Amino acid sequence: MIVSPRGAARLRSGHVWVYQSDIKSARNIAPASTVSVYDDHASFYGTALYSSTSQIAIRMLGSQAIPAERTAEVVAERVRAAIHYRRNVVRDTNAYRVVFSEADFLPGLIVDRYNDMLSLQVLTQAMDQAPVREAVLRELVQELDPVCIVERVEPRIRELEQLPPLEGGVIWTRDGAQPKSSTTFTMNGLRFQYDAHGGQKTGAFLDQRENYSAAERYAHGRALDVFCYQGGFALHLARTCEQVTGVDASRPALEIANQNAALNAGLYNGREIEWVEANAFDLLRDYSDGGEEYDTVVLDPPAFAKTKRTLDTAVRGYKELNLRALKMVKAGGVLVTCSCSYHVSEAEFLQMLTSAAVDARRQVRILEKRVQAQDHPVLLTVPETSYLKCIICQIT
Repeated sequence: MIVSPRGAARLRSGHVWVYQSDIKSARNIAPASTVSVYDDHASFYGTALYSSTSQIAIRMLGSQAIPAERTAEVVAERVRAAIHYRRNVVRDTNAYRVVFSEADFLPGLIVDRYNDMLSLQVLTQAMDQAPVREAVLRELVQELDPVCIVERVEPRIRELEQLPPLEGGVIWTRDGAQPKSSTTFTMNGLRFQYDAHGGQKTGAFLDQRENYSAAERYAHGRALDVFCYQGGFALHLARTCEQVTGVDASRPALEIANQNAALNAGLYNGREIEWVEANAFDLLRDYSDGGEEYDTVVLDPPAFAKTKRTLDTAVRGYKELNLRALKMVKAGGVLVTCSCSYHVSEAEFLQMLTSAAVDARRQVRILEKRVQAQDHPVLLTVPETSYLKCIICQIT
């Protein structure tokens, strides 16, 4: 496969993607093929997995030559390596990301562990091929010994990749074990429920696990967790704060958050977490206008900028939230503010926070600048693998 000068320059920079617009020749190459990549001058760049329909046409497997017949074997080796990496960096939990796509040199594959269950997502044509799937499942079973493996399906992605429709659900069970769709996992000494058929992403925001603990170290007094989802931050704050309120627009998420709180009731010395179903923007406006004050505020919204085109709108949204929150934090209090939008850089996020602080007439001292948990590794030459920003501040 021959790539354009622009595509070649991208590969020389260390990135692992080439877009369809930068493919110069792909004649007679079947979808999901393992291909050798060259430029116009016949310079060899490595081996890639090819998608005939995705905007990302090739995803590099490596700079070396890999025969097509070894693709499944290489994938198996990398699944094994990903698992071993987590054994070195994951602590205080039996729930974590096992495989993080390009960051583990396994483009198009996501695997999460929740106690005795594994959740798998296949996002590309090549990873959907039977020999590759079989290799992945074999390594996961041998290395992690789950009770069952559940596949979560994104119908839109399968449609874009021109893959046949697929029903999600249990795809493997241990001999003699009954298929299950839920379990309970532990994180930082707290218990949470996992439902394979519900939730966002693969079921929980595992990338915030280390940030939950960091926020708990600084949190105190009266706390407000906005966009609380199933209670990740709120449940951690409740171990150190006198009063915690969790806010989310999703009633099902709040119901699960309440169930999670019940699992950990013995840790809260009789304190209960208040759950409020509300639009975050409306609630923060009403609370700040009404003079509500908190010692700790957490903002963990969904990705506002899913594309570069929505960047300006996203930054305005982040500023509105942070401006309202800054007005409510008591002097000496803590603001934990997050963004999972890759298209909003850390510099842009901090600039937004600076602007909000000026408008709110508050001084902000940064206590910690944090990123996603270590089980979501970052490749330096693939900036898309670095997406989560978590800024912990003291407000004066």
